[in-house]
Amino acid sequence: MTVPNANRAIIAGDKLTAYLLNMSHKRGAAKARLLLSLGYRSDAAQVLESDLRAQHLSLEVTRTHENAYGVVYEIVGPIRAPNGSRVQFCSVWQVDTGTDVPRFMTMYPR
Repeated sequence: MTVPNANRAIIAGDKLTAYLLNMSHKRGAAKARLLLSLGYRSDAAQVLESDLRAQHLSLEVTRTHENAYGVVYEIVGPIRAPNGSRVQFCSVWQVDTGTDVPRFMTMYPR
């Protein structure tokens, strides 16, 4: 099974620029160091967005669970980064209760 309605997934730009690609973010700095070392850039966050859509949302879900806000889907698989490296990541998506559109929550290396 893939994430339902993956073709309509929402990936907030500030989730990428203010968190995942931000070396100053308290919790995101380690992820930013890795992603920047792989060739991603905060001034070109659309490359990371595109890679998530093309390379992760097409993969099978590896784990699902429910929380107080909806259903969470986790995908574990490789992403080919701009520098050519293949790195295993877990991406996390949530379909909020009362909606049918997945939202990107986070990603981290595996």
